[in-house]
Amino acid sequence: MGGTLSPEYSMKPLVQVGQAYMALSEGEENLRNSRFEEAAASYNRAMTVSRTIPEDEAYDHQGFDALCHTGLSGAMVSLGHFKEALASADIAMHYFNRRGELNQDEGKHWINAVHYRAAALDGTGRPEEALKAYRMVSEMIAERKAEMPDKEELLRIVEQHISSLSGSVSDKKPAGYKAWWEFWS
Repeated sequence: MGGTLSPEYSMKPLVQVGQAYMALSEGEENLRNSRFEEAAASYNRAMTVSRTIPEDEAYDHQGFDALCHTGLSGAMVSLGHFKEALASADIAMHYFNRRGELNQDEGKHWINAVHYRAAALDGTGRPEEALKAYRMVSEMIAERKAEMPDKEELLRIVEQHISSLSGSVSDKKPAGYKAWWEFWS
């Protein structure tokens, strides 16, 4: 049996980790430079390489995927692919909501995941949920003590969305709504 393994299966985990983080870094750079298709491809490549790292390695697969899905969600929002953006943001938030630490470095990614989720909700025609998510982003930014690049700009954008959505989302009750006391009368 003189066959050879393909390079992706014979790599040492350290090489795979390096390649995964390199693809993640490329995704973040592409996202910052408004190259959204390239960013999405880089994030997907990062997750693909990451999945070749054996599960028994001391490597946080879910945390890495959360970072990738945060960026992927941002790229998808910018491309107008809101359903895909929402799916990625939800995957990222599933991790961050359980394990995230707002004032650590990953806190920036957590805030971004909630922000991209809000934009995706708005893009899929769910303004009430979007408004709630934007308000959450605003609170998270205010609570974060650690440094955050473009903090003031992000807060300004979020506040604009809150203001815009607040005007379009009414406080009217859904059809058939009854207050708790009306059930007893």
